[in-house]
Amino acid sequence: MKQFKVPNIYRSPLISAIKQQRKQEDKLKKDFTPTLMNLGPLHIYLARHFGFCYGVENAIEIAFNTIESNPGKRIFLLSEMIHNPQVNKDLAERGVQFLQDTYGKQVIPFEEITSEDVVIIPAFGTTLEIEQMLQDKGIPTAQYNTTCPFVEKVWNRSEQIAEKGYSIVVHGKPKHEETRATFSHASSHTPTVVVNDMEETVALAQYITGEKPAEDFYTEFQGRYSEGFDITRDLQKIGVVNQTTQLASDTQAISDYLKSVFIRKYQLTAETISERFADTRDTLCYATNDNQTAVTGMLDTDADIAIVIGGHNSSNSSHLVELCEHQLTTYFIDSANRLLDATTIEHRNWRTKELSTINHYLPEKTPLRILITSGASCPDAVVEKVIRKLAGFYAVEAGVDLFSSQL
Repeated sequence: MKQFKVPNIYRSPLISAIKQQRKQEDKLKKDFTPTLMNLGPLHIYLARHFGFCYGVENAIEIAFNTIESNPGKRIFLLSEMIHNPQVNKDLAERGVQFLQDTYGKQVIPFEEITSEDVVIIPAFGTTLEIEQMLQDKGIPTAQYNTTCPFVEKVWNRSEQIAEKGYSIVVHGKPKHEETRATFSHASSHTPTVVVNDMEETVALAQYITGEKPAEDFYTEFQGRYSEGFDITRDLQKIGVVNQTTQLASDTQAISDYLKSVFIRKYQLTAETISERFADTRDTLCYATNDNQTAVTGMLDTDADIAIVIGGHNSSNSSHLVELCEHQLTTYFIDSANRLLDATTIEHRNWRTKELSTINHYLPEKTPLRILITSGASCPDAVVEKVIRKLAGFYAVEAGVDLFSSQL
């Protein structure tokens, strides 16, 4: 896989050495047990896979190269490059301005940008409408496009099955940049609707089967279906694609549920299911799969608490927290600064996004066993800072260096 030139401020010699050793020992990625850092009174278990993915490193490389190659020019980002506060802060400090917030709310009017400006498309991609608007202004969108290749894979797959007459059901968070972009690309080819979770999927299925009156669909799914969408016509043949940072198991469950609905409604068999339902399992992102599977493997380890590191608006990080919470007390932080001291932590609720201060978060046990992972947009350097800060609370910082030297 291609190696990217990511600024050293995001790298960690410690984490890089751990990842390289695990890769050499497990080239086929079959071992999802965590890496144990035995620091005496503190045992840290690092997930088998975590941190920057291919798409994030690609986006960061393009963004920093764009800044270096365009001195004196105004440089804009359509929205956050990725959902990581440090990366976006670093770009802002280098003069990059953000045109929209993460939910698509305008921060700087598009009217203010000209053909002399540079506009970077973030890793989530953008809508066809915004892309056309930029091209109409004379801004070359392809030159500074950091859209993740795996997001583009979903778009391409949507187009392929659309050509065969399938409508598209997108599993994604309706306000997320990637979902908006995927919806735009899919709906340019075929009728498209967005579902956020299984509850909405069940509701959608009731319109497919006729259990709910067709006219209610347009209210219940307002703002989530493509122009001209006809609920009585456009869900007779479908394929399910995803926002790549959703829980892979959730996307698969939604696809399996809708598939079962079609089998019952149209009395389909294994040989005839493809007449009504497209196989889209190949749209699941490898990094999302690896990170989530690694968390599942990590949770087989006896531990006292889990810490997930990532931006509070990072979808993939939130889902790692969701997985951990099923089994352990879990804290969601975006930097080592959230570890205020050995007794106090600032924790983000992944559902409400509320930040709260929690006391006595470290159980009084020896050894204390902590599971640690991070989202795909979290720099390894941040993970190392969290490890070193925790080690400092137990006066075992030297143990981190000793562990690193033995890799």
